[in-house]
Amino acid sequence: MSINYSERVRARNHARKVGGAAGAVGGAATGAVSAAAGAQSGAALGAVAGPIGAALGSLAGAILGGLAGGAVGSLAGARMGEEIDARVLDNFECHACGHVFSISDQ
Repeated sequence: MSINYSERVRARNHARKVGGAAGAVGGAATGAVSAAAGAQSGAALGAVAGPIGAALGSLAGAILGGLAGGAVGSLAGARMGEEIDARVLDNFECHACGHVFSISDQ
């Protein structure tokens, strides 16, 4: 059997993309829930500047909690998706013939 190696192969990374998106949504939701704690911390730190500082500190703490949760969730989901792509799915596609395969198929 002859094996032809095409130079027109690309990684599809479907699980990585889906995992990253799902992780971002889940992380942002978790971050939003924990934003209450961030808002309390921000309000306490902003209280030094008076009522306006407490309000702005509370808002900043809530926003940063959601952003941090989304970023961490996205990274974790993408890493898990990479493992699924590498170990479970046929992650590579030949553009010359359309064949999909995994590294272990070679």
